[in-house]
Amino acid sequence: MKLTISRDTLAPALAALSHVVERRNTIPILSNILVSAEGEGLTLRATDLDIMAQTTLPCAVAEAGALTLPAHILSDIVRKLPAGAELTLEGEGDKSTTALRCGRSRFQLQTLPESDYPDIAAGEFSHSFTLSASVLSETLAATEFAISTEETRYYLNGVHLHVLESEGVGFLRAVATDGHRLARMQLPAPDGAAGMPAIIIPRKTVGEIARIAKDQKGDIGIEISATKIRITAGATTLTSNLIDGTFPDYQRVIPAANDKVVTLEADAFRQAIDRVATISSERGRAVKLALSDAGLTLSVSQPDGGAATEELSPDYDGAPVEIGFNHRYLLDVLAALGGDTVRLKLADPGSPAILQTSEGAALLVVLMPMRV
Repeated sequence: MKLTISRDTLAPALAALSHVVERRNTIPILSNILVSAEGEGLTLRATDLDIMAQTTLPCAVAEAGALTLPAHILSDIVRKLPAGAELTLEGEGDKSTTALRCGRSRFQLQTLPESDYPDIAAGEFSHSFTLSASVLSETLAATEFAISTEETRYYLNGVHLHVLESEGVGFLRAVATDGHRLARMQLPAPDGAAGMPAIIIPRKTVGEIARIAKDQKGDIGIEISATKIRITAGATTLTSNLIDGTFPDYQRVIPAANDKVVTLEADAFRQAIDRVATISSERGRAVKLALSDAGLTLSVSQPDGGAATEELSPDYDGAPVEIGFNHRYLLDVLAALGGDTVRLKLADPGSPAILQTSEGAALLVVLMPMRV
């Protein structure tokens, strides 16, 4: 194999695919990236056996062929080459090294046989539809923060994607929860999504799809089966296994009787939480919210470090209530919600709260309280 390609074309593609490759692998071939040159294109493929990402780049192919190279080393080398430079890769599939040349720089990289590189069998996809890259990116960013990291409840280690119908209208919902907070993003169901199986997309796959969507313009193709998901964005495809489990009935934890509604300026609320939480030496220390017709008082009490309070003047005319929340969770929720205002719907100090930017907003977050 012999090819010449622009450093500026190759570097971002390698950086993106390298996210799929784990830095520590018990199987040596999984530390490598498959490099295949044919016609006027270079195809790169990376996998960890659960995710497979592939992209095709334009290049000048002098001699077709395929081999595998260490993903992170190759990515680091190309990233450090001068911007605008042209580089040459030359190697034989049956030899143990490949040469990389760029200007006066020379590298010899260890090669593993292309024939040993694993492939994820995609199988048949029962449903396919498209979403704009911006909508897909927004949907995943709005729910990713609530994914559980608790391995024993593996069915919560991803984003639940499913379609439901309400009053004759179809909706696509993305839901994630870790038991302390729940994020539900809802959007009109795209053509082709009706009847799709309810799936759970693993955390790592969610991150990779979000990364691809963030840099993409236009539409992204999504194909789904009961066991796999595949997205297509331009010349890049990503195929991933899904979590084999049943997502819990999240509808039961979304309260329907929260009648105490307070509207706050989101940025002022966020800054006030951040300031009063400074006094806390514990990451999970609660910030207490005391609401009355006189306003909102935020407070944190630290037995060995003092106390902090701050007052805000929200839009609220309900009965007085005091409730506590993990300040880190509150800040995460506000970051996910975005917007200029936030609506906080409460019931009592022991019941979960609902946060939205406005009534009927696409993103709804449920947050469990803490005892204060």
